[in-house]
Amino acid sequence: MPKPNIHPQWYPSAKVICNGEVVAVIGSTKPELHVDVWSGNHPFFTGTQKIIDTEGRVERFLRKYKMEASAPPPASEPTPEPAKPAPAPAPKGKKKK
Repeated sequence: MPKPNIHPQWYPSAKVICNGEVVAVIGSTKPELHVDVWSGNHPFFTGTQKIIDTEGRVERFLRKYKMEASAPPPASEPTPEPAKPAPAPAPKGKKKK
């Protein structure tokens, strides 16, 4: 049981307001919450997100991790060589003298 007179007032039906419209009703210690961004107008959730590409970094990243159809690399970038297999480890044990 909570101690009396030390907890803030609880509003079980607090309104979340964005751009003058009620977008949600939640429980809070304030009767109204005014927000600028919520999931209904955030670019990530609405699908209107734009990726700003600086100097082809996004394309290089996508090519590197093969997340997009491979495009030939620009002439200024050298083509990476395939990785060489690592040498086999030496057997462990006693050495003969």
